Amino acid sequence: MVYKYDFLIIGAGIAGMSYALKIARARRGKVCIVCKTTLGEANTAFAQGGIASVTNSEVDDFAKHIRDTMIAGDNISDPEAVGQVVREAPGQIRELVGWGTSFDRLADGRFDLHREGGHSEFRILHHADDTGAEIQRALMAAVRENPAIDVREGHFAVEIITQHHLGVEVTRRTQNIECYGAYILNPDTQKVDTYLSRVTLMCTGGCGAVYQTTTNPIISTGDGMAMVYRAKGTIKDMEFVQFHPTSLYHPGETHPAFLITEAMRGYGGILKLPTGETFMEKYDDRLSLAPRDIVARAIDKEMKINGIDHVCLDVTHKDPEETKRHFPNIYHKCLSIGIDITKEMIPVRPAAHYICGGIKVDLNGESSIRRLYAIGECSCTGLHGGNRLASNSLIEAVVYADAAARHSLACAGGYDFNADVPEWDDNGTMTNEERILITQSAKEVGEVMSNYVGIVRSDLRLKRAWHRLDLLYEETEALFKHVKATRDICELRNMINVGYLITRMAIERKECRGLHFTTDYPHHAYDGMNGE
Repeated sequence: MVYKYDFLIIGAGIAGMSYALKIARARRGKVCIVCKTTLGEANTAFAQGGIASVTNSEVDDFAKHIRDTMIAGDNISDPEAVGQVVREAPGQIRELVGWGTSFDRLADGRFDLHREGGHSEFRILHHADDTGAEIQRALMAAVRENPAIDVREGHFAVEIITQHHLGVEVTRRTQNIECYGAYILNPDTQKVDTYLSRVTLMCTGGCGAVYQTTTNPIISTGDGMAMVYRAKGTIKDMEFVQFHPTSLYHPGETHPAFLITEAMRGYGGILKLPTGETFMEKYDDRLSLAPRDIVARAIDKEMKINGIDHVCLDVTHKDPEETKRHFPNIYHKCLSIGIDITKEMIPVRPAAHYICGGIKVDLNGESSIRRLYAIGECSCTGLHGGNRLASNSLIEAVVYADAAARHSLACAGGYDFNADVPEWDDNGTMTNEERILITQSAKEVGEVMSNYVGIVRSDLRLKRAWHRLDLLYEETEALFKHVKATRDICELRNMINVGYLITRMAIERKECRGLHFTTDYPHHAYDGMNGE
């Protein structure tokens, strides 16, 4: 089947849905959202802490937010991207509220603001401890009520369509690569359909599932980054993988590991060893409120020094009722595994959480491939640099959704559908034995990435990962050529591609910088493990 849409959106988190609503409001063409599971299952829904924006002008201002972002990014963030996100954030918060998002407020009507690691002021808007889920709920309701937006749930994007599919040789040196849409796997027919579009938006989220333990949902297999990489688009900064310092340690629950929000440390939670001894004073003057990369490395080091599989976060000194009110979901989750956080410390350990790199885009969210935009976690805007400041990701997504919507609406009229695109060749078969190969290879990717490309790296570990991933790549590509396209083998291909990109860019960076910490090169800004 061949479908035609003026705007094709691949992904359905805060980035994709806010873009769709802005495009639909303009009434300038047909809009389609494609998501590989349900509309509600996205990284956005797993974001607990909140969304950063300057809203209290009495104590906060844009300059402070910009400075905090640049410091957290190890001063390699793009100043233009940082300025754009920070200055346009308040307007996009108003837009989210207009779409029905409810943020917690004080008795006088002002926002109840949290503070998180790396922020110099209280500027985190939140909805209890499930802010992402609340934003997702509001946007889903607005999207479902909008007749101008078609939603294709359970549909999987296999590849984006470029001149390559018209028989033209496309390399990384090819000028003016164009995107004409995407090949999409239909779950009902198990056939790959052709979706032609004037404009395509990639907003497929992150890639945490390439690691054994992650706070991301299992669907976070880096699909958008891998598709654009295979289409010869530019990918940047993949070495900067953020490990959230505090995921709930509960053996067996790794995809996703339950996130203990950074807001809990902003609230007064203290990191301790299981013995009750504090340790952050050895690593940073900001103690438990140091940026995530410092805290994650400190926890990793303490676990290795002491031969333990977790540390603890202690909020037992805080008022029990206030703790339950601020963090109801965390309280009930911990209670479900026998931990009363008002009386007992929470066992925590780092988990893969966010990728700062991705599809390189400009200030309009446009990639190196014409007619293809990328926003949200799959993109690399330059905002995060070497390390993302807490709660900057959700606001980045809506600010760039607005920029991409304005730019693509202005350009779409000059693009035509490409009628020469061939349909997908669906020759091949899949047997149960082949599925076993896929599941085992996916497990191996997780082991390789966690063991060799984790929080602390070395040249030897990275080279070992490179060789293991290369072997997996050769095996998987050979299998892909002989079977029908299915979601599991396509996800495996994407995971291997993303793992390769993270590893290659980590090898190429001959320094410790931001989230990339290697034992083979001295850090330019940290004396050992001490913060600036």
